[in-house]
This record gives sequence, C-alpha cells and structure tokens, in this order.
Amino acid sequence: MIATVQGSMRERLIEAASELFYANGLRAVSVDKVIDRAGTTKVTFYRHFQSKDDLIVAYLESRAELERNGVDAAIAHGAGDVDASLRLMSEHTGTAACAPGFRGCPFINAAAEYPDPDSSVRKVVDTHRDWWTSAFERLVAPLGLADPAAVADDLMLLRDGVMVAGYLGDPTKIAASFLRSCQAVIRGASRAPTGW
Repeated sequence: MIATVQGSMRERLIEAASELFYANGLRAVSVDKVIDRAGTTKVTFYRHFQSKDDLIVAYLESRAELERNGVDAAIAHGAGDVDASLRLMSEHTGTAACAPGFRGCPFINAAAEYPDPDSSVRKVVDTHRDWWTSAFERLVAPLGLADPAAVADDLMLLRDGVMVAGYLGDPTKIAASFLRSCQAVIRGASRAPTGW
C-alpha cells in the first residue's frame, strides 16, 4: 500500500509539473509551484526527485510515452497502408494544435530552454527525436524506398514545422497541410531519380 501511495504521489508531481511546464515553460516554473499544485511538501518532492531537472526529465519521458503510444497505434492501425497511418497522425496533430493551450512541441520547447547537449534534459529530447525518426522509417518501410532514412529525416522536418506552425499560425490548417506535405515527400522519394 505504501508503494502505491508513493507511486501515486510521484505521478501527481509529474502531472502537476506537466501542466505548469507546458503552459509556462520549464525555467519559469519553480519547484515550489509544482509542490503547491500537487498539494504536497518539499520533503515529499525530494523523496521522489533529486532536482528540478530530474522532474523535467520525468515530465518529458511521460510526454514521450504518450506520443510513442499514439504513433505506434497509428502505424499498427495502418497495417502497412502508409497513407492511412499518415491520415491518423495528421488528424491527431490537427486536433492537438486546435486544443486550448497548445504551445507547440514540448521537446522543441525544452531544447530551446536547455541548449547544452550534455544536459539530462537535452539527452531526453535527443532520444525522443531519434525515436521519431526511427518511427518514420518504420512507417515508410512497406514502400521499399531507396533511401528510407532520408525520407524519415524529411518527415521529421515536417513534423517539427507543423508543431511550430500549430502554435504560431492557424492551427485549423495544420492537419491538411501536414498530410499533403508528407504525401508529397513520399511521392517524390518513390520516383526520385538516382542523380541530378
């Protein structure tokens, strides 16, 4: 029972941090604000996290898990139909971008606040971005493209762009634009010449 209570307090701290970090930025939110939002004490906070950066890492890892589950589900649902998977991914992206409080990609935001590539926060960002690229490679694998890694890099660039555009531009246009752009990249790679 004690482990469950401790586990749930850890989750409450991560949930409180998630709301605050995403809405206000990582550096702008103090540990005290997270503790207050979670309704706990500093002693309890430090029982679960050695530092604020450890909490940020946990927050990003929880966000990564949500994204990965969604992308994996879209790829599995498509069952080799790349266009069907892309449609699901773009619909989800459009829905997220239109949600109240959307502030873009939490990983791009974290990278902007933690530019040191050796920081624990930046390492989580890099690991997640590598995962996204490999997910795009898995997505296009059924197409037998000559250079699936290059296509995955292009799709990753589009994903980054849609996250920024969803925050800064008109989010209602995001889903359709993302889908069209991804389809164009894949079509281009399907018939790309071997040289210029």
